[in-house]
Amino acid sequence: MDAYGGAGDAEADPEGDARGRDEDRTPSRRPGIGGQRAAPPEPVPDPSPTTGRTAHTLGSAPGLAGAVPVRDGFRPAPPPGAADPVPESVAGPAPAPAASPGAVGPGIGALRVGNQVVAAVVLALVAAGVGVHLLMVFLHVAPANTVTKQHGQAVDDYIYPEFEQNWKLFAPNPLQQNIAVQARAEILAEDGTLDRTRWVDLSALDGEAIDGDPLPSHTRQNLLRRGWDFYVNSHDSAGVPNGVRGDLSERYVRRIVLARLVTELDGTRDGVIDRIQVRSRTTPVPPPPWSDEKVSRKPVDRELKWWSVTDSDVPLGGSLQLRRDGEGGAR
Repeated sequence: MDAYGGAGDAEADPEGDARGRDEDRTPSRRPGIGGQRAAPPEPVPDPSPTTGRTAHTLGSAPGLAGAVPVRDGFRPAPPPGAADPVPESVAGPAPAPAASPGAVGPGIGALRVGNQVVAAVVLALVAAGVGVHLLMVFLHVAPANTVTKQHGQAVDDYIYPEFEQNWKLFAPNPLQQNIAVQARAEILAEDGTLDRTRWVDLSALDGEAIDGDPLPSHTRQNLLRRGWDFYVNSHDSAGVPNGVRGDLSERYVRRIVLARLVTELDGTRDGVIDRIQVRSRTTPVPPPPWSDEKVSRKPVDRELKWWSVTDSDVPLGGSLQLRRDGEGGAR
């Protein structure tokens, strides 16, 4: 018999008395010393046949499911997840979550039949439109093939100018110049005299409009720049069209320039815009300091001939009429 109640163990297992005393002296099994870890449950010996009671294995007796044997007055906690799930046949099916009042199912299935038809038709039209657009863009950027040879004009009519693809951001020929587009006008006064305006830097006006704006207008950034690039690529250095797109690009640039000039000159002149002239100044971007590349910093100017304009050249049915401040605005 030891100071920690080892005699009880010796009576339960007389043949392992010496072994039990040795194990009881280990720090992990002595109360107050070590981590006081609970010993693993030992198997319960079968009761004596003379008791007359039915023997059950641990946890199988009625009302004792999950019972844990007590040893030395300490019941160890069951490990996480050790509890056996209750079969559905005993516990019954899990209750379905209660639906909130007025809740309906997701998707167009919750709509009425008529609305379902309308939604299905709209989705089909949107899908068809997206498919046609992707197909046209693919045919535009793809190498020449049988379809583009037979229907290339139809593809170009759809793509240009709104959806034109420009790859100059990437190698081998990235854009390395700053291009400024400027314009001026001749104003026909009521007495028949012509008044020529100053050069207006349209590119600088676009830059000022988006400078410091965290969400700049895509039109302000690209309309004039892409329009001028469209014109340059469809004309030679003398201004002669080199393809069927020459006339279209000229009318496109003329409308852009007129819309900007009417806004800029309104309140400064009296009369009607009779003619306009456009020019560009291309300045090479200097190479970085670590580069050995030599680039000329001299700007290159390109000045077009005077274009005669009419009211049909002003977009959205505008007018070429200008009035000074105090006498009404452009009509």
